[in-house]
Amino acid sequence: MKNSLLALSAVFALFMTSCSSDDNASDDVALTGTGEISVKYDNGFNGNDLVLGTANAANANGEAITINRFNYIVSNFRLVNAAGEEFTYAKDDSYFIINQETEDDQIALADIPAGEYTTLKFGVGIDQEKYLQGAEGQGDFLTLAEDNNMMWSWQAGYKFLNFEGTFTSETITEATEFKIHMGSHGSSLDNYKEVTLELPNNVVVGDGVDSNIHLKIDASKILVGATNSIELTEKQVIMVDAEKSPQIAVNTSEMFVVDHVHNGDGH
Repeated sequence: MKNSLLALSAVFALFMTSCSSDDNASDDVALTGTGEISVKYDNGFNGNDLVLGTANAANANGEAITINRFNYIVSNFRLVNAAGEEFTYAKDDSYFIINQETEDDQIALADIPAGEYTTLKFGVGIDQEKYLQGAEGQGDFLTLAEDNNMMWSWQAGYKFLNFEGTFTSETITEATEFKIHMGSHGSSLDNYKEVTLELPNNVVVGDGVDSNIHLKIDASKILVGATNSIELTEKQVIMVDAEKSPQIAVNTSEMFVVDHVHNGDGH
């Protein structure tokens, strides 16, 4: 019996050594070429999945919200590697719409230089540089924005966030419509914001290695953020609002967190 246990111990040790060697070998393989990193935007509301047309529990303001539309623009993607070097994705290809109605919730960033990246950066909305290129400078994205209800008009500009539904509160007991359309208005009111997210582990990419960054989005923070609290009871339609629109822009930039990273798996 003793000899059998010793033999089993030896086999187990050999197996663990073999596994360890395989892991080390894979770690030592040089990453070359390019690969794809996809980013999943998993929309939720205060810890629950975001389901359009379904009532959510009351937020910290005591307002119970049913969301019927939740769309937003993300743009200008950058990745920072372990050495602190920043890779900027091609600007003309770096504008996307996340649309809960059509379940468009994942973007693909192709031809990312091989390496390990520690940080994801992106914008919420359209930057002034892009907008000032004029209608012709927007390419196909202008039509895409119009098709996804993300434009007021070309003169008025893009809606960076289109957030609509109904709500009730302690003082408003009948379901009442709300509309929050946040965006920049010319150069006088610039609501474009940048988001920087440290990854829980490096995202790895290269030839034959496509990976995924899975983000969790909490739409409840649009109204109740870290510093700004917006009460629909006070104002149900917020669009061109010099006070509340910038507050919503800040809150929206705070709704993104990294849930996990899939390496070597583009899903």
